[in-house]
Amino acid sequence: MSGSTAGPTLASTLTPHLSTTASITTASVTATSPPTPQTASHTASHSASPRGVPKVPLWLLALFTFSGTVAMHIFVPALPFAAESLGASVGAMQLTVSLYIAGLAVGQLVYGPLSDHFGRRPVLMVGLVLYTIAGAAASLAPDAHALIAARLFQALGGCAGLVLGRTIVRDTTSFEESAKRLALMNLMVTVGPGVAPIVGAALASSLGWRSIFYALTTLGLVNILLAWKLLPETGKAAEKANTNFRALGRNYMELLKSPRFIGYSIGGGCATTTMYAFIASAPFIFVQQLHRPTHEVGIYLAILISGIWLGSMLATRLVTRVPMRPLLIASNGVSVVAAFAFLAAALFGFLSVPWVVGTLFLFTLGAGVASPAALTEAISVNPRVTGSASGLYGFTQMTVGAVCTALVGLGSDPALAAGLVMVGAGIVGQASIYVAGRSPISGK
Repeated sequence: MSGSTAGPTLASTLTPHLSTTASITTASVTATSPPTPQTASHTASHSASPRGVPKVPLWLLALFTFSGTVAMHIFVPALPFAAESLGASVGAMQLTVSLYIAGLAVGQLVYGPLSDHFGRRPVLMVGLVLYTIAGAAASLAPDAHALIAARLFQALGGCAGLVLGRTIVRDTTSFEESAKRLALMNLMVTVGPGVAPIVGAALASSLGWRSIFYALTTLGLVNILLAWKLLPETGKAAEKANTNFRALGRNYMELLKSPRFIGYSIGGGCATTTMYAFIASAPFIFVQQLHRPTHEVGIYLAILISGIWLGSMLATRLVTRVPMRPLLIASNGVSVVAAFAFLAAALFGFLSVPWVVGTLFLFTLGAGVASPAALTEAISVNPRVTGSASGLYGFTQMTVGAVCTALVGLGSDPALAAGLVMVGAGIVGQASIYVAGRSPISGK
């Protein structure tokens, strides 16, 4: 989740900087005056297609990305089964999920810089091997402590696909095309959160909770074979300048000092992972406040996930027609308006299932459009360290999501707390995107 606007992540994609205005401006500048080195560099990084870089099947990158996220969701329905089998408490089992999320966040900081230095392919292969070995270890765990440790290492391996999938997209495509491909990849990846709990519940109830990790281990082996046979190296051609860790460290610091990167990263995180605040509160809102049966919660959440999917699909159409920054602001604006509508219902007591589902569907629709745009902008800020930018962006996303989830648990009214968090994060996101867009481009 670096160029100019902040999306895993990967929820929706737009190419605002490719607006007709931007195109006309670039054309007029080129026609009237010779390009400066900075202008040439910026233009090349945003519009020129990489030359001599092999194409990578998008489904393959989606599979690598999917593997890291599906392992988080698929085990949740099996927590009671594992707790009973291992004689562990509910709190201990919940650590297998929370530490998995922590592993995804921290690991992304490591894989980005390593891939900038050693190349995408070998670093991804190491991550896939770790993911597979940890999955096998989890399937054989004798107690809760071993399972928790295995899950942590599984996350550290799985996040390699999250970082490097989107990095390879940026390596092998132009700026505008990368936004479109990230949106398409997100369409594929978002199937995971919706299907994984259903598959996990079926496996756990019919074959036992360990069967989930047998399946994940098999998925890891398949990924290793596919990466070995089909994945070429894409990073070295793009990152030849990175010959030592000292230079890499300097580039990383440039990202942290860049208002554009920080703005798009925070803005993208607020636009895409703020929904975690609602997801964490959803069972309490629907069951306790709206008095719906527990089994309906999954249906309502599936509708919200479909909003992300539809937003990603819209992004693939809009990316070539609407300038990226305005599109990013507009899509996040839709989410903010939806959050205000939800908050108003919570404040004035007219919450209902149709109102909650409707407003949150609009919220996730906006997030689906904003995510790829924000990610594309963020990882295009400094083309020398695309991997580092992707990892740092992903870490920022996870951090924003974790903070929002923690904040929503502080209130006694789940709906009101979720509404306040979503509105607050939406405003912060809009401000961050605005500041990033007005910040000078690096090198100018």
